[in-house]
Amino acid sequence: MRTIAVINAKGGCGKSTIATSLAAAMAWDGHSVALGDMDPQQSTNDWLALRSEDLPAILPVNSKGGPLRAPAEADTLILDTPAGLHGSELGHVLRRAETVLVPVLPSPVDMRAAWRFLNHLAELKPVVKREAVVGLIANRVRPHTIIYRELTGFLNDFRFPVIGQLRDSMNYVRAFERGLTVSDLPPYQAWQDWEEWEPIMAWIRSRRSRGKT
Repeated sequence: MRTIAVINAKGGCGKSTIATSLAAAMAWDGHSVALGDMDPQQSTNDWLALRSEDLPAILPVNSKGGPLRAPAEADTLILDTPAGLHGSELGHVLRRAETVLVPVLPSPVDMRAAWRFLNHLAELKPVVKREAVVGLIANRVRPHTIIYRELTGFLNDFRFPVIGQLRDSMNYVRAFERGLTVSDLPPYQAWQDWEEWEPIMAWIRSRRSRGKT
């Protein structure tokens, strides 16, 4: 089973939105996807409880607590991790995950926090040995702004690839409130979001995104 973890030590950067969006996109692709919520706030499990049975299924993982064990029928496990992930808990996630996504917001506070976290991440054994492959996502961006240009330059300073950027769109907020993602919305409403997810999904599908086993 492939495990993909969405990680950032700072809260509020969109981990749950990206985890749920990725889960839905992979489910639409035909994967049997399980979604594990490691965050004490349980917003991902709350989202999953709202999801319609008419949409591609996403399997819950121990929604009542306990160790995260995906159902046997799942081929992909996506982990929504909590803010402040560090030490042995971070190490455990990295040893489990083949692929790690790190969303970063275009703000000075978020970029400073990401700088510390990404430098630390780059030194950890699973990442050094490429057992876990890291991809960066510029999240909630507004192109043609100064802070967007600063974020682009900031992310390009790291050896981790920038696999995509997602616009600052209310589609994500409104969809999340209904147990949906932009993948579930009609094209007239979300075509631009679909286009932004294409390079991310292409990277996820590629061998480049998977750690050495």
